[in-house]
Amino acid sequence: MKKDIHPASYRPVVFLDEAVGFSFLGKSTATTTETIKWQDGQEYPLVKVIISSASHPFYTGEEKILDTEGRVDRFKAREQKARDRKDALANKAKKAASRAVKQSA
Repeated sequence: MKKDIHPASYRPVVFLDEAVGFSFLGKSTATTTETIKWQDGQEYPLVKVIISSASHPFYTGEEKILDTEGRVDRFKAREQKARDRKDALANKAKKAASRAVKQSA
């Protein structure tokens, strides 16, 4: 293993998810100026996080289930509408061409 490639500031840090008030003690090299007194009575650097396992929808069971069937149906409807529009424009062009031929004759 190579020497001197790992950061020297690897230390215990408290991570706080402010959304739900969940905190845990882990190790990190994250820099911060804030500190917090932990349950063991010692003071640790505090890193505030936006999402943790306590507030993430996947882990809390609030994950949205996508309506893939509805998405497919909407896509097919858009595709059909585009085909219909293309056919209508082609018919309009054919009628205009036949009128131009009749007028020139």
